[in-house]
Amino acid sequence: MSFTSSTHRPPLISGYAQSYPQQLPMGPGGAPPGAALPGTMGPRPGQPFPAAAGQPPGAVGSAIAGPPLRPGTSPWPGPQPLQQGHPPAVSQAAMSYSMQPPQQLGVRPPGPQGGAFPRPILGPPSAGRPVAGPGTAVPGPQQQYQTAAPYPQQPPPMQQQPRPMPQQQPQMQGQQQMYYGTPHAADMARPPVPGMMPPGPPIPGFAPPHGPPPPTAGGVPGGMGPYAAQRLVEQFESLMLAAGPGAPEADIRSFPRPVGEECSVARVPQQPFDKANCTPDNMRPTVMGVPNSTALRLRWQLPLGVVVRPMADEAFGRSVPVIPLGSQGIVRCRRCRTYMNPFCAWVDGGRRFKCNVCAMLNEVPVDYFSTLDADGIRRDIMERPELHCGTVEWVAPAEYMVRPPMPPVYFFAIDVSAAAYACGMVSVVCETIKACLDKLPGDERTQVGFLTYDNGLHFYNLKPTLAAPQMLVVPELDDPFLPLPDDLLVNLSESRAVVEALLEALPAGYSSSTSNDCATGPALQAAYLAMSHVGGKLLLFQAGLPSLGVGRVKPSRDNLSLYNTEREPNLRNPEDPFFKRFAGEASSRQITLDVFCGANGYTDLASLSSIAKYTCGQVYYYPGFHAGRDGRKLAAELERNLTRPTAWEAVMRIRCSRGLKISSFHGHFFNRSTDLLALPTCDPDKAFAVQIGHEETMVSGPVSFVQCALLHTSSSGERRIRVHTMMLPVLTELSELYRAADGAAIACLLAKLGVEKSLMAKLEETRQALMGKLSAALKEYRLLHGAHVRNPGALIYPSTLRYLPAYILGLTRTTAFRGMGREVSSDDRAAAAHWLMAAPVEDTLLASYPDVYELTNPTRDDWGNQTGNMVTLPPTVPASLAYLRGDGCYLLDNGQMLILWIGRDVGPAWLSQVNPMAMTKQCQHHAL
Repeated sequence: MSFTSSTHRPPLISGYAQSYPQQLPMGPGGAPPGAALPGTMGPRPGQPFPAAAGQPPGAVGSAIAGPPLRPGTSPWPGPQPLQQGHPPAVSQAAMSYSMQPPQQLGVRPPGPQGGAFPRPILGPPSAGRPVAGPGTAVPGPQQQYQTAAPYPQQPPPMQQQPRPMPQQQPQMQGQQQMYYGTPHAADMARPPVPGMMPPGPPIPGFAPPHGPPPPTAGGVPGGMGPYAAQRLVEQFESLMLAAGPGAPEADIRSFPRPVGEECSVARVPQQPFDKANCTPDNMRPTVMGVPNSTALRLRWQLPLGVVVRPMADEAFGRSVPVIPLGSQGIVRCRRCRTYMNPFCAWVDGGRRFKCNVCAMLNEVPVDYFSTLDADGIRRDIMERPELHCGTVEWVAPAEYMVRPPMPPVYFFAIDVSAAAYACGMVSVVCETIKACLDKLPGDERTQVGFLTYDNGLHFYNLKPTLAAPQMLVVPELDDPFLPLPDDLLVNLSESRAVVEALLEALPAGYSSSTSNDCATGPALQAAYLAMSHVGGKLLLFQAGLPSLGVGRVKPSRDNLSLYNTEREPNLRNPEDPFFKRFAGEASSRQITLDVFCGANGYTDLASLSSIAKYTCGQVYYYPGFHAGRDGRKLAAELERNLTRPTAWEAVMRIRCSRGLKISSFHGHFFNRSTDLLALPTCDPDKAFAVQIGHEETMVSGPVSFVQCALLHTSSSGERRIRVHTMMLPVLTELSELYRAADGAAIACLLAKLGVEKSLMAKLEETRQALMGKLSAALKEYRLLHGAHVRNPGALIYPSTLRYLPAYILGLTRTTAFRGMGREVSSDDRAAAAHWLMAAPVEDTLLASYPDVYELTNPTRDDWGNQTGNMVTLPPTVPASLAYLRGDGCYLLDNGQMLILWIGRDVGPAWLSQVNPMAMTKQCQHHAL
């Protein structure tokens, strides 16, 4: 195998590196002096690559001692067995996009002093410098080398002038170099290549009692030279498992877990392939690249796709460049409709541009024309954000509207049955809404409406000229109607006094209610009639059991005997066709449903959540709601729902390069066509996922592109198009896919696939499918390097997927997938699955493997200190009962709740400091 490399920017370069076959006679020791390893490229003059400390000057590039290699064999020996009782050491070497056989635990690559071989590369021939080839002399050990680029695949020469090369991405901060097992020079951790996920340190307090190796020459441990980061050695790690009778038992403490200093490293995405890409918060691919053929794609056992979070910039406080509407309109490709982005090429002196997605030449509008400089770059590139930013927002003209932009609309349907008043939900909801009236987006354009229901429907006339709101009762539940044509949905700024009077009167007005009936379905129908002419957000608050009208609960539906049968998926799908029909009608009218459910009993949340699913809504579940316990959580989540940035009446489309296609969509939306997603509302808390497939057998070109466009109405009443663009390399080897993988994004996409499978299969089959994906990927990786693995009990994995096993194992134990009907209630499972389907990558990882903080004996002295709005937290520990001490206290955070775990042997002094009112003996008696 030959590799190519170039120091120019991959997509647009005029020259590219070439590889030349080497047919060289084997010299003394099995290879000619200075020759590359079998399967690599030959040397080329470049930067000096000194020998490791303690080696003679001629050691670098010297051959492996031994007989000549046969074709298809490797110079690397297999792994040596470990000593029983010692956990495996982890080889932490710098990663790059070059391939070498894997390093096994405790085994050094053969070579001078156990050092790693440099990886010389070939580039374009230069004047006066010969290129290795048939009959060409090969430089000796003193030859200089040039390090390879992060990706081996380089593009062919383009016709136009090249764009300037972006600067190399800086190395991630805070990376640690830690060691497992007995230290050795070849087992030392080497500095990571920028953009790669390095293996983290061992679990604090659980690492084997071995210290780091002593420093040698130059102050570098293990005899590694100062240029060790340039050694292109592939990184592989192993975890020894029990291989059979007489084999050492598996050391569970060596299992990689995202805890301590590894926690933040495990969630870091791969570095963008190009500096003009959108941020990984907006679009995070599961692999920083795409396979070049369908055959290679079939060998990749994990999902290939992108996790899309179109409004992530608002979540992180970033501003998006806005492109005002000009006379030229919106510049985009005439054939594939791709929006102008930094990767379009300019030809014919800037009069035409070549679409980076479909390669079509398009005429440049007269008002958009600009001359090019000597490098073929537009002279106004820094004046136009769409030419150098991966995320921009266009102001849309009138042709992108089917009606005038809608105002922000909030319609509240509140359960006022006796159960709702008794648990305190009515009071908490009314107080929170009143406190948020000044924070609602939209300024003077915002509209609000109210509906209460128990065994009837209660509308409220909020006309601004009224001194107090008027209640209108509709007892008809089978065919609800509006008692007034207008004034049920009013402008908030005009009717502010009437709205506040209603919110103050509602809790007391139903204090004497004795009805335990709840007409949830008719309330949804009535709210739809009130807001169907404009759309908006419908917020449903329910504390009683739906018992009247359409959509009422059928007690026989929650049948535990159906688990582990063919009819088990029916428990997680709506039985009444009303819910899906209502969801389709609501989506067509730009209505989103958000459900706040606090019922004490089975409420068939699987059916009710289906409306939120198809309208891009959200489900909040508080089982057995009690204001004293759940009131603050409900208030905080309702305030976040009402005040967060929101995109209204939105549609989203994702495009990719020729030869590729979007094969499936995953998330909360209504699919209007094959590639158009209807989102009545969208907010920063929503994430979607797509899978990428191949339309053609081979993907042409060295790079590919993915572009996401969200057409929406802003809260200020402006029609806008938010565009995210990303460039990915086209990879040709399976090993490259593993090295470019993003384990965190893969775990997020697998979670969404698991939720969808649970709607069609048993839970046990869903868990097996998730584990099967992981096992197939690790098996394929093992087969890729099977010749170098001698121990059948060794778990071999790339460092990019180091934490994927822990995330998948944890995912199968979340509320959405674990147990059966007796372990998790149907409503709990439906709420967890709905949340997981829209969760971003970070939230999915936190739910799969929660953060556990030790409070009684933290290793940091500054934890708990507050700086502004940030609080210093202690390091996390493994989320396993085996690591929790009986005299310790731990705080668990899974992103949804905080759980305080108190050991039985916690001292009374510590308990009195935390909660002086608690009785020490009673607290110890009831300790977990």
